[in-house]
Amino acid sequence: MEEIFGFIKLVPWWGYLLTFLGFVAFRDIFIQKAHTLSHNYPVVGHLRYLFESIGPEMRQYFVANNREELPFNRIERGWIYASAKKENNYEGFGTDRDIYAHQHIFIKNQMMGFKVPQNHPNAIDTSFLPCSKVMGEYNKRRKPYRPASAINVSAMSFGSLSAAAVEAMNKGVAKSDAYHNTGEGGLSPYHKNGGDVIFHFGTGYFGVRSKDGNLSMEKMKKLVAENPCIKAIEIKLSQGAKPGKGGVLPGAKITQQIAEIRGVEVGKDVLSPATHKAFSSVRELMSLIETIAEETGLPVGIKGAIGKLDQWVELAELMKETGKGPDFIAVDGGEGGTGAAPPSFADHVSLPWVFGFASLYKVFQERNLTHRIVFVGSGKLGFPAKAAMAFAMGVDCINVAREAMMSIGCIQAQICHTNKCPAGIATQNKWRQKGLNIPLKSERLAQYFKTFRKELIEITHAAGYEHPCQFNMHDVQVNVDDNELQRDLASTYGYHKTKVPFKGIQELYDCEYLGGSTSKANASK
Repeated sequence: MEEIFGFIKLVPWWGYLLTFLGFVAFRDIFIQKAHTLSHNYPVVGHLRYLFESIGPEMRQYFVANNREELPFNRIERGWIYASAKKENNYEGFGTDRDIYAHQHIFIKNQMMGFKVPQNHPNAIDTSFLPCSKVMGEYNKRRKPYRPASAINVSAMSFGSLSAAAVEAMNKGVAKSDAYHNTGEGGLSPYHKNGGDVIFHFGTGYFGVRSKDGNLSMEKMKKLVAENPCIKAIEIKLSQGAKPGKGGVLPGAKITQQIAEIRGVEVGKDVLSPATHKAFSSVRELMSLIETIAEETGLPVGIKGAIGKLDQWVELAELMKETGKGPDFIAVDGGEGGTGAAPPSFADHVSLPWVFGFASLYKVFQERNLTHRIVFVGSGKLGFPAKAAMAFAMGVDCINVAREAMMSIGCIQAQICHTNKCPAGIATQNKWRQKGLNIPLKSERLAQYFKTFRKELIEITHAAGYEHPCQFNMHDVQVNVDDNELQRDLASTYGYHKTKVPFKGIQELYDCEYLGGSTSKANASK
């Protein structure tokens, strides 16, 4: 034994290295058959795969400039990070954005903006910004709901996101009076930490699923009765990342707890059906909406990414004919998406938000239905100027997904589908989740929402309005092309937003329907 250890000590370090490389070369040439490159160029060929694996990180930190990264560039991410941490989110020496670029947004300021009175709610709370409409008010639901925040967390499932991330987000929305959309993965214990919840279900019916994989109304009623945090129900027709395709949750993310909540098998990929079993026509969808609303008393809405309009037209005609229909419509953009999606869908199926929303809004406006619906916008709208544009086009609330993830630490590694998220957000790996400090991250999400609302309010006041619902299509201009350098939204998208009834922030401040856990209205009850 001593002779062996003595021999080991005599061999220099480079001798071990050469031996290891020799084994790698032997394997590359004589054993492995899958990779031509490493067979033809043993050892050296592995460098290609190494550089390919770290390419996104290299480009993100050393190659791409501040404005060219996608889906979110460095300036956008930096603004979210700074806002969430309550740090300086200003920029010096003027903008480095090309303000003549296609689709650049210009918001028209008023010569003398809106002056906040001394006792105005925004003088008391600079981030107070509830939704101007009430979900379920027109259809006389038993439990109407006015979101206490115009900015909220979009549909992201427990399973796609970690338990720590979901808990941090729910505690964050509770601190900022926002709501938390569950995503289609069902209501988990991590969604029940004080925040208002929108229960969202898709074609898999997770959380309200019968043994045969259909929607169970009894489970729906029981879920709502046992969880007063649920304020509304959303039926997912499609989503921006993969419209026309069911949800995808890789088997690597299916833990025992997720399997129990969803009613699926541990470790097996969950591929939701592309279409619903509970309905197969627009008329049947309308019937389901009314049944759920009647059984639960809650507002019921639908979510979809926009492509063809024929069935949306049919829905609008039925709403006009019957006086019934969804209480809210969440419009997702083709640029949206978290988790896993095939590139062919993420890149090419469904319209970007601005085109999709404009097309849909006109369908309902032409039939005088916009006052009955709370429109929710979702698809990279998590920035004040984009939000102002969305309100000018007709939205009443904005949902954010990836922006919310970034506020709690997401670094845009773009490996959500691998279960190896380095920030502990889009993974079920316990070790990776331990690095996510839930109390701290919940504060950061709350602060991001408060900063977002504050800056949106300031832009609104600069434009001469009290609430962003007052924006109209002439208040925002976008660069169109070289022949028509810029046009206002009305000229660009071919409609005028319907005026939203609005008497003042004070009325919203005193509203009995106002949601949120720390709002003045709730605190007084």
